[in-house]
Amino acid sequence: MQPEIPENISFPTIEEEVLAFWKKVKAFETSYELSKGRPRYTFYDGPPFATGLPHYGHILAGTVKDIVTRWAHQSGYQVERRFGWDCHGLPVEYEIDKQLGIKSPKDVLDLGIDKYNAECRKIVMRYASEWEEIVTRLGRWIDFKNDYKTMYPWFMESIWWVFKQLYDKGLVYKGFKVMPFSTACNTPLSNFESGQNYKDVDDPSVVVGFPLLDDPSVEFVAWTTTPWTLPSNMALCVNPELTYVKVKDLKLARTYIMMEDRLCQLFHKPEDYEIVERFPGAKLEGIEYTPLFDYFVEMKKNGAFKVLVDGYVSNESGTGIVHQAPYFGEDDYRISLRYNIINKDMNPICPIDMSGRFVEPVSHFIGQYVKEADKNIIKHLKEHHRLIQSQTHNHSYPFCWRLSDTPLIYRAVPSWFVRVEEFNEKLLQSNSASYWVPDFVKEKRFGNWLRDARDWAISRNRYWGTPIPIWMSDDGEEVVVVGSINELKMYTGKAEITDLHRENIDHLTIPSKRPNQPPLHRVPEVFDCWFESGSMPYAASHYPFEGKKEFDESFPGDFIAEGIDQTRGWFYTLLVLGTALFSKAPFKNLICHGLVLAADGEKMSKRKQNYPDPMHVVANYGADAIRLYLINSPVVRADNLRFKEAGVRDVLKDVFLPWYNAFKFLLQNIERLQREEGVVFEYHHSDDIEQENYMDRWIMSFTQSLIKFVHQEMKAYRLYTVVPRLLKFIDQLTNWYVRMNRRRLRGEGTGTATGGSTSSVDDCRQALFTLFSVIFSMMKVMAPFVPFLTEYMFQRLKQYIVFDGEVKNSDSIHYLMLPIARTQLIDVSIEAAVLRMQAVIDLGRVIRERNVMPIK
Repeated sequence: MQPEIPENISFPTIEEEVLAFWKKVKAFETSYELSKGRPRYTFYDGPPFATGLPHYGHILAGTVKDIVTRWAHQSGYQVERRFGWDCHGLPVEYEIDKQLGIKSPKDVLDLGIDKYNAECRKIVMRYASEWEEIVTRLGRWIDFKNDYKTMYPWFMESIWWVFKQLYDKGLVYKGFKVMPFSTACNTPLSNFESGQNYKDVDDPSVVVGFPLLDDPSVEFVAWTTTPWTLPSNMALCVNPELTYVKVKDLKLARTYIMMEDRLCQLFHKPEDYEIVERFPGAKLEGIEYTPLFDYFVEMKKNGAFKVLVDGYVSNESGTGIVHQAPYFGEDDYRISLRYNIINKDMNPICPIDMSGRFVEPVSHFIGQYVKEADKNIIKHLKEHHRLIQSQTHNHSYPFCWRLSDTPLIYRAVPSWFVRVEEFNEKLLQSNSASYWVPDFVKEKRFGNWLRDARDWAISRNRYWGTPIPIWMSDDGEEVVVVGSINELKMYTGKAEITDLHRENIDHLTIPSKRPNQPPLHRVPEVFDCWFESGSMPYAASHYPFEGKKEFDESFPGDFIAEGIDQTRGWFYTLLVLGTALFSKAPFKNLICHGLVLAADGEKMSKRKQNYPDPMHVVANYGADAIRLYLINSPVVRADNLRFKEAGVRDVLKDVFLPWYNAFKFLLQNIERLQREEGVVFEYHHSDDIEQENYMDRWIMSFTQSLIKFVHQEMKAYRLYTVVPRLLKFIDQLTNWYVRMNRRRLRGEGTGTATGGSTSSVDDCRQALFTLFSVIFSMMKVMAPFVPFLTEYMFQRLKQYIVFDGEVKNSDSIHYLMLPIARTQLIDVSIEAAVLRMQAVIDLGRVIRERNVMPIK
């Protein structure tokens, strides 16, 4: 890099120069080589999908990770920084479904799983080169060559090992469970996935009559916002402790039974009704009613079409009577099991297919999508005099958080589960032993989530994913769980297995140990991609098949960071698997940042085009400006940030330009001193400086106090306290020290300094030496935050630096260790005195501005 100092600087241009320099000297690779032999600092990078381009959320997370890992490296650690890719799962499959017009599982089977997965494989890394280009342009040092991909066979093999450990511990079971279900993706979602995309929507709200079997003139009235579940009604439920009433509707001349507290659902005025009788809900238990439809009348022998009681029924909405469709509601399923209307071994009475369309025996609405069938079901109820009230209800409803963005339904599906509820106390203990920034996210949002943690559905009825390694007999009596490729070879007799995707292993069978029995076949499900990413600490290093010693020495990892949305995602799955396997969190320290929103507070949307293209902003202002803008915002306190391009521009104006001008002023005056006075300027890297000048002593003290503070706060991962202090320091340096010492720095002083007397040349040299020392220390401290500008400045300063023998390589500022505070230079009395002086000057400025007086 050339040492010339341009009069007018373009920050994006100098960043391109720095990138070219880093590439030429292989700066990242060299820094890692220089760190060999140091203590290890373990960093886990959460894997993104490469099916879309990075957005500001990725840039923010990448910046946090880059700052902390650069800081760790420059603090004397060896930091392996590997990039990872999430390759499997719904985001990829959904793209292929759209591309190929796939509407159902049958379409996939007709095409062939091998061909379907081949298409998925083609797009997995669609934007990988763009990711590498953008991440590199933003100054992040991360290893793309030694990456990990969740579709690598060795990564998948470690996932098998993880699963087998859980299975052997008795933490895996298969069962029916009512779960959030994406009809667009034809698969269940985990309970934490379903919480990621709620929207306020208007749904139909109906009150329906259920005539008593013994007295059809009286009707139970139930309320629902999912009319499509009514054809599957099996029971009604009331709260046994609350008061119910028999009430006459004086306008319609109908008699109802409902909760007294909920009369407001049907009646606006007391004169509209007459209460005939009051009784506790417990009195209603066991009373039979006439079914709405005759599709499942045979269930009456199991005790269906009666009133059940449970405390979950509240007086906050509806009529106080809840209709029960056991396979479309968690509480419905639980209560129906308790009353033996259904049992766990019974095939679900679930008359909809994977795409959410009605099938037999719901003959009236067969083929209709459930949400579209609502209006026809309401019409049917009205025609049969069962509809009492029909309105719309605005409420928050979950939508598929992946690309389909369709409303979820709740339905009973067979799935493989991890028994999280069995060890949620251990989860809380693991969580308490980890360190979070900010800590309130750990204690409140995440802690509350863990306390209510439910069993985790880890299987997906899909194709492009890591197959669940269970081989089972047709009667379910014989089960073999495979934990490695070698085990699979041993069990199946297959000599060579190089890929673990479905098309390569589904046909493999395991001979039964029972005489004259057919072989075992693999179960069809694949792992949820969250299980894969939660296994990352082990699978990324192919544990336990490789690097076991290194893993054991460095686990748990020292640091992870992601957005607050990952409290129900990656943070959660990491903690579940780490606790289940090793009884500890797999990470020691965690930074949880907020979300980056559009300027109007809405979620950033490519469709709405409500945010500026990140690379456009980089081209205009540079990556350093984006990094500092993001990191000096509420988002690092886990609050949200409304991204404004003007904020990035202000970083240039308020921070970089003053800092650069002070740097330029320093170099210009060093050159002038050497040219005019013949003084050779040298700065010794390890020098302690004894200053006579009062302001020199102040800025040196202030610098050492800053270094001490930053070390302390970075050790605690509090970026939100560090960055404001760094920016305040730049203001103190440029607006106070440089301004008040401009004449000395130019060699125009009288030669008299407070606390002593020197020649004007020596005084100038001392001032320049002080400013050089401060700027150099500041550059090293700021290098992890602002990697480009600090490198650019260093390349022009280092010609004057004499490095000691401890510096192995001084080609880049990022090879140097961070400065250690020289506490002997800290003088709190001077810092306090200058602070008082600044307060007086600021007050004088306020008075002048109030009186509209010119500055002179």
